[in-house]
Amino acid sequence: MNASGGSLVCVGVGMMLGSHLTPLARSYIEQSDVVFSGVSHGVIELWLASLHPDVRSLQPLYREGKSRMDTYREMVDMMLTEVRAGKKVCGAFYGHPGVFAGPPHQAIQIARAEGYPAHMEPGISAEDCLYADLGIDPGLYGCQHYEASQFMLYRRSIDTSAYLILWQVGVAGDRSLARFATGAEYRRVLVEVLGREYPLDHKAFIYKAPTLPTEKPYIERITLAELPQAQIDLHATVVIPPATELLPDAMVRRRLAELEAGSK
Repeated sequence: MNASGGSLVCVGVGMMLGSHLTPLARSYIEQSDVVFSGVSHGVIELWLASLHPDVRSLQPLYREGKSRMDTYREMVDMMLTEVRAGKKVCGAFYGHPGVFAGPPHQAIQIARAEGYPAHMEPGISAEDCLYADLGIDPGLYGCQHYEASQFMLYRRSIDTSAYLILWQVGVAGDRSLARFATGAEYRRVLVEVLGREYPLDHKAFIYKAPTLPTEKPYIERITLAELPQAQIDLHATVVIPPATELLPDAMVRRRLAELEAGSK
């Protein structure tokens, strides 16, 4: 254990302004020496500043044309510099701090390796809001979640009898990691990949979780063929419902029936 007194906790502030913050996450924000804000919404950053006198935004580290990997390393360095200086550091991140957020995981891993107390507190993510707003029970058919560019760049075994949920479609196909958006031509490639498993007239949803109490969920129903021309930004998620029926496994069912018969 490092004797400097520094520590790190990464918390999730949820998606909805103020409403999703847990009492425990709030206490970490209020009792830390310094808070680093990983949220991209100006109003939410102002709200965080009302909870603590020293809130430092990580958003200025992003820049068009700059690799996000460089930005993430700088975020980690900023948090760990204060931890090494003996301060209690809180990283407050959008949604859940461990979902589509690399810097919290990296910072915690490095802090622990250097002997500092470091852990993560969960938050309500866009995935949680998606299930509620679209009325999806992930246990009914199952869900597959992929980052859109990874889905395009690697061959994945897709189960078309389950939901397919694609995240960060607004930068789908960006291999530079330096863009804030990719255009329709990139999403055409995504549709070509999806077309290996799905008919192009299959229905899908574009979803964005609300972040302010005055907002409502954004839900647009489209076909896969319409995806390239759809209005997509960094916060948009594409949800593809099952396209095929669940296929019963006759052999497993027979074996289970035999076990049940033997237990009587």
